[in-house]
Amino acid sequence: MNEALTSRKAIRLRGRSFLALVLSPELPFEDWLHELDDLARRSTGFFLSRPIVLDVAGLPVTREDLQRLIDELARRNVRIMGIEGAKPSLLGPGMPPEMRGGRPAADPELPDESATGRADASKAQPKGAAASEPAASVFSPPQGSTTLIVEEGVRSGQSIIHPDGDVTVLGSVSSGAEIVAGGSIHIYGALRGRALAGSAGNPKARIFCRKLEAELIAIDGLYKTAEDMEQKLRGQAVQVWLDGDVLKAAVLS
Repeated sequence: MNEALTSRKAIRLRGRSFLALVLSPELPFEDWLHELDDLARRSTGFFLSRPIVLDVAGLPVTREDLQRLIDELARRNVRIMGIEGAKPSLLGPGMPPEMRGGRPAADPELPDESATGRADASKAQPKGAAASEPAASVFSPPQGSTTLIVEEGVRSGQSIIHPDGDVTVLGSVSSGAEIVAGGSIHIYGALRGRALAGSAGNPKARIFCRKLEAELIAIDGLYKTAEDMEQKLRGQAVQVWLDGDVLKAAVLS
């Protein structure tokens, strides 16, 4: 008996963390789902291959209401990995597990166009992409660092995620790439992808770029997509900041 146990291969357990997108639905769910459909229509692939947590804290809903919402999201290919803020009575067999202890991080991205709105937000490599196109990557800064400096451009499909401080990119950010920072974002080249600053709940964060051609910009969860930005700002050196619940932008002199 002892010999059999000692010869058995040990099971290896490892810890690993992932950045999840948090959706915070609002009542009535029908209206909220309509807005979500509009976002998905304008930002194709935004929810594709993303780990998503559903935050229902404070919502006066029943288990049946919650199950219907999860089913509606599944019909839209939005797969819920866990539920946050739910009372135990709301959860049951066959539903996503309860999530606790999440730490605020970057409000990830949105692909192409979309409407302004609030989002707790984070791309997968398209099938058949050329070998030269990198898979979505997360670049981790040195431990204890508060500023991450990226010394080259950020290519399509790459994600720079730094929830603990500012991100400075010395090159350009390509379309389909994203920068997510807990602090401010400084881009010395063109911003053609997505930039999400203040993702850890910092409304004083700002976005600076030498040339604004962004697919999406966001600060503290408030975002605008390309079609929502003033045309006079396109192609200009711009700074973006948050004034209350209004995302503002101005040309840098």
